[in-house]
Amino acid sequence: MIQRSTLTMSLVLAASMFAFTPSASADVGVGAAPIPQAEVILDGSRKMLDEKWIYWEGPGFKSAMPIKWKIADDPVDKGTVVVTDDPVAAGGKYGSADIVTKKAYRDFRLHIEFLITKPGGNSGVYLQNRYEIQVLDGDKGKHGMAAVINEAAGNYDAYNGVGKWNAYDIQFRAARFKDGKLTEKAMLTMYFNGKRAHTNQSISQVWGGPNSGIDGGNDGGKGITDVPGGLKLQCEGHDVRYRNAWIKELDLKEPNTVFTEKE
Repeated sequence: MIQRSTLTMSLVLAASMFAFTPSASADVGVGAAPIPQAEVILDGSRKMLDEKWIYWEGPGFKSAMPIKWKIADDPVDKGTVVVTDDPVAAGGKYGSADIVTKKAYRDFRLHIEFLITKPGGNSGVYLQNRYEIQVLDGDKGKHGMAAVINEAAGNYDAYNGVGKWNAYDIQFRAARFKDGKLTEKAMLTMYFNGKRAHTNQSISQVWGGPNSGIDGGNDGGKGITDVPGGLKLQCEGHDVRYRNAWIKELDLKEPNTVFTEKE
């Protein structure tokens, strides 16, 4: 009886621990296929790049259409990928040649994959052309890899490293307003290479000044507006590559962005 009771308690404890341990899901991580009703927005082809993206003509914009970013062979797998390569961004001139989707979004589920070719490589994924999820090799802090920039550090240990593909899976809820005033901050849950990085993380402002997005110049980045925005990718003079990006529009009534492979 003692042995059976001990075994039962052990099994219950193990089950409880498993239930609260985030793990990789079938539709998150590198190679994740689009979930039902998701739209592919970046497949590595010139055709889709030109059809669904434009330059963001912010205050630091220096380039000109058509998009100068290159299409290159995937350095790891078959197919082609998009390279953040525009001469005007050389030397780290962010905001000079960033690209943004033609379509704007409010709440959504996003999957996107990136590869940094050299140490220190830098780019960024901007939700609603406002809130940056950092792509930066070598930095583990609030300004580093997988961070909700300047607000919450990412889980750097999940990073696959230079020359390998990495994936962000994000469920995002836009800020809410009433009578033109902010009532609920933007929020997200994110997996980095299949491991939970952020859970219902709120976002307070747009960082980096007016070059960082559509609200970056409003009240020091705190003046968020009630308008949707596109997904933006940053060109900062580094060889960072993107592929397999898809997005599904949502309508998240409640302030909860936690998701699983069933979503």
